[in-house]
Parts: sequence; C-alpha cells; structure tokens
Amino acid sequence: MPANILLVEDEPAIQELIAANLTRAGHTVMRAGDAETGQRIVREALPDLVLLDWMLPGMSGVEFARRLRSDERTRAIPIIMLTARGEEQDKVLGLETGADDYITKPFSPRELVARIKAVLRRRAPQVTEDAVELGGLRLDPATHRVTAAGEPINLGPTEFRLLHFLMTHAERVHSRSQLLDQVWGDHVFVEERTVDVHIRRLRSALEPGLHDRLVQTVRGSGYRFSTEIETTPAN
Repeated sequence: MPANILLVEDEPAIQELIAANLTRAGHTVMRAGDAETGQRIVREALPDLVLLDWMLPGMSGVEFARRLRSDERTRAIPIIMLTARGEEQDKVLGLETGADDYITKPFSPRELVARIKAVLRRRAPQVTEDAVELGGLRLDPATHRVTAAGEPINLGPTEFRLLHFLMTHAERVHSRSQLLDQVWGDHVFVEERTVDVHIRRLRSALEPGLHDRLVQTVRGSGYRFSTEIETTPAN
C-alpha cells in the first residue's frame, strides 16, 4: 500500500535518486531540502514516515527528529535516519533521539525500500498491504475485502480504513481526535462526532456475525478493537 513519505535531504542528486526509487516502489514523496521546510510540511499534513538526513543546513536532522518525538502530534511518526556518519556512537545517538532505523551512506536503493517496508510494517501496519486476522475477521488491504468465516462483509471506504487501523492496533484505546488524525488525516477538518457516526456504521455492518462486539467503547477515552469481549454492551 502506498505511503506518504517526507524526504528531508539537502543534496539534490541524492534526493532525486531516493525520490525516484520510492516513487517507483509506489510511494508518494514530499521533498524538503532542510529541516525548517520539513517542519512546514509536517504542520500541513502528517506523513506516514520521515526519511531524514543527519547533516542538514540550519537545524540538524537529529534536532528535527528530537522535535518530532517531543510533540504529541508527531511523536508516533516512524523516522529513518540517513547519514554518512557510520560510527557506533553516531548510530546510538540517532536511535536514542528516536529514529526507528539508521542507514549509512552509500546505500542500496533496494535495501532502503526494504528497510522502509520493514519499519512501516512494525510502526505503521495500517499503511502496508499485509492482511490482518483477528477475532474471526480477516481484512485484506490488497483486495479491499473483509470476511468472516469466508463470508464477505461490505464496508464503505471510511469504515474499511477505520477497521483496518483498529485491527492493526488491537487492544489500544484511541481517542476520537487520534482516530481523525490516523483515518481521516490531520489536515481534514471534521467534527469529532463524525467518528461516532462511522463507528455505528461499522458496528452495524459487523453485527450479523456478532463481530460488532469487537469494536468497543471505552468511556471517557475513545474506542478500541479487542477480542476480549466486554460483559456490558458498547454504546
């Protein structure tokens, strides 16, 4: 599944090479030549992953990563550091700053694409094409199908994305604002109660097989997907 990747790299030739390979792999690439431009892009819309050069003009990549990790809105964005600094202490610093992976230059474009896929699978499974099975449900992003015991369940596009996100983050509680950011996109301005409407539609579609009980309300907090069925009915 295509991911929106922010590439922060100040060397034009390297930026072009990376962007071409990521685009060929099916991803959408947003480019920035420095951290300040990267910050402006992130303010407009959250990327699925940040590919970040260490040595940048002005603010360093390490400082940019530190700022992303210190902000609640951007804390969960996966970060891969790209750098010519291959010493162990540099790698440790990059990882301690919050990077999910650390790739030294020069690197193979194929390896880069594979490492991006691995990080997304681990940190943002909702943007991969991996099928997920939980609680008797199977959701396949590649075919855009949801089935229960082999029987299809018809979902609208928003309900599909909502279920995909909840299933790939099972047992975790998500507030309405978090679901809006992750499912609708934080650049889309809609009422938080919109989430409730789509949760009701999702539960209605899952109700015939009693799978609606998997989408649970956590009072005062939000919603979660859980295979541990509550004894009290969800709202």
